[in-house]
Amino acid sequence: MSISFEGKVAIITGAGNGLGRSHALALAARGAKVVVNDLGGARDGSGASSKASQDVVRLIEENGGEAISHGANVANFDEVQDMVQQAMDKWGRVDILINNAGILRDKSFTKMTLDDFKLVMDVHVMGSVNCTKAVWDIMREQNYGRIVMTTSSSGMYGNFGQSNYGAAKMAVLGLMNTLVIEGAKNNIRINALAPTAGTRMTEDLMPEEIVKAFAPEAVTAGMLTLCDDDAPNRFILCAGAGGYSSASIFETEGCFIPQNAQSPETVREHWNELTAKDNQAALESGAKQGEKFVMKAMAYMQSQQKQ
Repeated sequence: MSISFEGKVAIITGAGNGLGRSHALALAARGAKVVVNDLGGARDGSGASSKASQDVVRLIEENGGEAISHGANVANFDEVQDMVQQAMDKWGRVDILINNAGILRDKSFTKMTLDDFKLVMDVHVMGSVNCTKAVWDIMREQNYGRIVMTTSSSGMYGNFGQSNYGAAKMAVLGLMNTLVIEGAKNNIRINALAPTAGTRMTEDLMPEEIVKAFAPEAVTAGMLTLCDDDAPNRFILCAGAGGYSSASIFETEGCFIPQNAQSPETVREHWNELTAKDNQAALESGAKQGEKFVMKAMAYMQSQQKQ
């Protein structure tokens, strides 16, 4: 069955180049009305220009689609609100938000300034927060919303020289996990895309022939499955060069140590048990961890009472 976005309105941040551009063109080709957001800055976040986003709008319109451009800095909530209001004024709804905008300020942690760390956090984390906040009540009132966060293997697994970027990309997963719970009753689904693509963000990191293999369009094909009517929820999709996989956070079943026996030495003695993966599971919420530990304590108390 063909995936269609007819009648849907989508906002894609950082859509003037690379992945965002690919996302915008693909959504428009499948019927979505698109807000092409791009500050138009350099890879490190400096500068601004509307040319790239306007070029994407022109391409969409030449192919018979509808689109507008907006140069909001996603780290500025007032500008983001103006962008969302323009979409509402023109089309009356917002169905899809793709949080794609990002910058890089790569350096080893010892050489990185706190300003560089904060700026990357502001764009990736607060940019995602600002855009999501600006559309959240709209989606709740519609009883429909699809949001895609952009995470990274650098956040999930680490990458030298990217402590700021890695921290930001892990943070958006924490944002996703809670919003999934809060948005469920209003049919708002939130997923995350972990892309590896040959864009200006990665062009210096890989040889040219490899960059060509990691075409943004391959990642976009996966992204489209995260924001249609039948999208999953709380799913991390990894994509690049034709490869697709999923990532999850699991917690082991663990062990229980009575209060009168707790010490670092006892914890170390139980290390094999607490790390055993036999019954590991992905928890539905943070509260589930607490429930698990309470149940272990209650089971121990009951066993003591029977003795």
